[in-house]
Amino acid sequence: MGRPTEVMDKTETLAWLRRISGDLATVTIKRLDDTLPWYAEMPPARRSAVGLVAQAGITSFIQWYDDPESTPWIAADIFAAAPRELLRSVSLTQTLQLIRVTVEVTEERVAGKGEHLREAILLYSREVAFAAADVYARAAEARGLWDARLEALVVDSILTGEADEELPSRIAALGWHGHGEVAVLVGTTPPQFDVDQLRRTARKLGVDVLIGVQGSRLVLVVGRADLSAIADEAVIDLPFAEIARRLEPGFGAGYLVLGPTVPALVDASQSARAALAGFAVARAWRHAPRPVEADDLLPERALAGDPLAKITLVDRIYRPLQAHSADLVTTLWAYLDNGRSLEATARELFVHPNTVRYRLKRVSEVIGWDATGPREALILQTALILGSIGTDAARRRPPAPRRGAV
Repeated sequence: MGRPTEVMDKTETLAWLRRISGDLATVTIKRLDDTLPWYAEMPPARRSAVGLVAQAGITSFIQWYDDPESTPWIAADIFAAAPRELLRSVSLTQTLQLIRVTVEVTEERVAGKGEHLREAILLYSREVAFAAADVYARAAEARGLWDARLEALVVDSILTGEADEELPSRIAALGWHGHGEVAVLVGTTPPQFDVDQLRRTARKLGVDVLIGVQGSRLVLVVGRADLSAIADEAVIDLPFAEIARRLEPGFGAGYLVLGPTVPALVDASQSARAALAGFAVARAWRHAPRPVEADDLLPERALAGDPLAKITLVDRIYRPLQAHSADLVTTLWAYLDNGRSLEATARELFVHPNTVRYRLKRVSEVIGWDATGPREALILQTALILGSIGTDAARRRPPAPRRGAV
């Protein structure tokens, strides 16, 4: 007794497909060359690799047609023939175009051989497309995880100030478009953190960001982006304080501290130290704005023992005033000690109140802080205290012995 007709048909079809598989691959390669510009522009080695993928796809279809249960191995069978460099250089769109051309050539060749074979080709092509999408999705996910880990490592290096020779190459690998000035923004991580939305907002503001999530703390290294990468050049000169205000919705509830602006990314650790120190003591200022600049928290940072804040207060306030005029230092001390009263200060110094007013104006011109405001008065008084302590300590320090003295 002979075998059933439908089995005989499938056996004969398989034998025929195996005989023409080489011709199908040849015609497919020619069709690719005629219809896909990106394939024609490829180097010979990569064109050959694409041909191997097409041949593997045809061979895999014949195997699948013989045993449809082999579907889970389709992607491995087809892409195993491609070198790793090809998988990195051919996009998902190009892969789908390759699948479409291969299916078109196969359909044309098997036309008239039965509807069941045509349906099998359509089903197989769908499975291959899904398998290819899965391969690229896994690759993208792996790349995204790697980029996230690399970005976290870069941000951590900036925060700790432990930059090494590999830091510039790591930053370049992340596709950093920043140039010039940089500032660090520290706040809390929101419950539902949308990192993509934060990046989109940053791009609209003309800046690039490096993002580090450290538990409940969210750190942004913000740098002005390359002009060629900015679509709307109207916002590229926004001050960092305004940029921080517009990025504020991307942070969670709580304090948001902006570090001082530094000239380049290699100096970002200075801004980061100030921002982290300010974030640690921001609660000490009851009505701190959001965002608040780290330099506006100098008194709290100094009281908490931040050496950078102490140096900043002395260098920006005490020393410039002392170098300009001793009368300015004396007047500022008296004004702050007398509860910011012009009349009481004038009586103590035996001068007219207008003289006090004039000297306070000169103080503001020299250092940029206005002693008549309560918050700035606190900053100035802290600077005077720290400057006086430093001056007294230097005055009491014994002189170094002369060389050769016994």
